[in-house]
Amino acid sequence: MQSRRAFLISAAGFGSVRYLRAQEPTFKTEVKVVNVLATVRTKKGEFVRDLDKDDFAITEDGRPQTIRYFARQSDLPLTLGMMIDTSGSQHRVLDSELSASFRFLDQVLRDGKDQVFIMQFDMSVVLRQGLTSSFGKLNDALTKVDEPTRQEAQMAVLRGTVLYDAVVKASNQIMKNQNGRKALILLTDGVDYGSDASIADAIDAAQRADTLIYSIVFSDPGFYSFGEPDGGKILAHMSKDTGGGIYEVSKKHSLGDIFGVIEDELRSQYSIGYVSDQPVRISEFRKIQLTTKQKGLQIQARDRYWAQR
Repeated sequence: MQSRRAFLISAAGFGSVRYLRAQEPTFKTEVKVVNVLATVRTKKGEFVRDLDKDDFAITEDGRPQTIRYFARQSDLPLTLGMMIDTSGSQHRVLDSELSASFRFLDQVLRDGKDQVFIMQFDMSVVLRQGLTSSFGKLNDALTKVDEPTRQEAQMAVLRGTVLYDAVVKASNQIMKNQNGRKALILLTDGVDYGSDASIADAIDAAQRADTLIYSIVFSDPGFYSFGEPDGGKILAHMSKDTGGGIYEVSKKHSLGDIFGVIEDELRSQYSIGYVSDQPVRISEFRKIQLTTKQKGLQIQARDRYWAQR
């Protein structure tokens, strides 16, 4: 543990990257804008960053909608939640997760513009650092992220990894109150044991908060004596339904490489907004479908939103 703290503290002297500020779109408060964040790739997986508003089409419950707001998101503010699994199954990979998280935040965070919070979860959910633009505060918080103590583990015999509860808490208590681009990054093997919430509850909470989920599957193959559970399917479900992505750490793809891809994706998004042609009479989920007029492109975006009366 000491070596990790020493690394993080010593690395705090790295310079932060400066970015040019872009004019942010403004919406009238009485207008209910449905905002959809989208990433577009070629069939080879390359990002497409030069599309315009007229290159997209969107429908709501099958009805064509008029795109009224459009922006390339490379310079717009980002609210990000780093969600770190600190349960026993992550014991041997936790140091790598924290070191890579530090480097990722050093590259992504723009002081005074982006906001990040850090939350750890095992048999309970702990907010280590609330939303901040301060890289120093985030660095200090990462040094405090750690596994549960033996006493804590013994007191929580019936609860193992409350992944779903963590997503619900982050969505309802933090993300729901923020505007603009929002994303959670889950560092976990995807195993949930003991949550009060279900996977459906977690997905619904993220969708209602207009928050993308990026999942990074990082597991210790030797931890589970009965065979490694396939948490990747759970994480893929959560990421797909919220419009985010899923990645798995392997010999070919290091955690640092994956963070690099996510950083690139966050800088390659489109923000597409419309006002529904149907007034909201009851609060409900509505299905949306975003397409490109150019053939051969693949879109990553959520497929429904919560229409709040």
